[in-house]
Amino acid sequence: MRKFSDLTEREILAVAISGEEEDSRIYMSFAEDLAERYPKSAKIFEEMAEEEKHHRHLLLEIYEERFGANLPPIRREDVKGFLKRRPIWLTKNLSLDAVRKEAETMELEAHRFYSKAAEQATDVGVRKLLGDLAELEKGHESLAVKLTDDILTPDIRSEEDKTRRRMFILQYIQPGLAGLMDGSVSTLAPLFAAAFATHNNWQTFLVGLAASIGAGVSMGFAEALSDDGSLTGRGSPWLRGGTCGVMTAIGGLGHTMPYLVPDTWANAFWIATAIAIIVVFFELWAIAYVRARYMDTPFLHAAFQVVLGGGIVLAVGILIGTA
Repeated sequence: MRKFSDLTEREILAVAISGEEEDSRIYMSFAEDLAERYPKSAKIFEEMAEEEKHHRHLLLEIYEERFGANLPPIRREDVKGFLKRRPIWLTKNLSLDAVRKEAETMELEAHRFYSKAAEQATDVGVRKLLGDLAELEKGHESLAVKLTDDILTPDIRSEEDKTRRRMFILQYIQPGLAGLMDGSVSTLAPLFAAAFATHNNWQTFLVGLAASIGAGVSMGFAEALSDDGSLTGRGSPWLRGGTCGVMTAIGGLGHTMPYLVPDTWANAFWIATAIAIIVVFFELWAIAYVRARYMDTPFLHAAFQVVLGGGIVLAVGILIGTA
């Protein structure tokens, strides 16, 4: 990689031209990615892309005047310490706020590049253009604010807020709720079967720990591999999988932790079991609340389904353990 200080004026301009072209493409990719979910916000990034195309045109004009039509094959990735962009596939299905932050970072980096380039340029015209572009990139944040105010009216903002809430539910609440339900319910039977079969808190804890972690890994991979988010817009599969896996493990560990009560205590088994049953009660009601709050399920209906299902699994575990 080349040091920035070693670049010639011709190479600086070539890097700037290729950078503006790539940024324009990135903004258009943002616009395409957001078009279905947030059409008005997508318009903002289309305008930003047009701005980058205009900057490229200005740079190309002055380059051709000074050095001719041939551009040297150098890109910003070849320059040490400047303008690293994430691959576009890592910016797919990001939330609207995340995309805007990504754009702000791009403009900040571009501003720094042009400021450094202007300091290094010797030609008066080139120096002036690079300085002007530095100021333009610095002002792009205000451009984004202006475009946002012009395009995103209160009604449109309200609609996009609803879309954002739906996306939040799809990307976080649904996989997290699925994991919490699976972890809370599926681990009940093995945990309480082990508890009533052994009456040993430590052994019961180990069974619950293994069941919780195993279920978390299994659910996490199942969620991540079930949908890459490209068609459903549910976001990064590994983020959803991680959310689902962690919540599954938490759901199981909640009623496993009481069995850390030392076996040396008097009535240690019954103390731990009583605490575990209380934890299960709160877990199931918490699941019912989340379903009612985010999944538009009537609370009593959700509570009946979750509490009844959890109660049946708990009873099965106790029956098997005492058999």
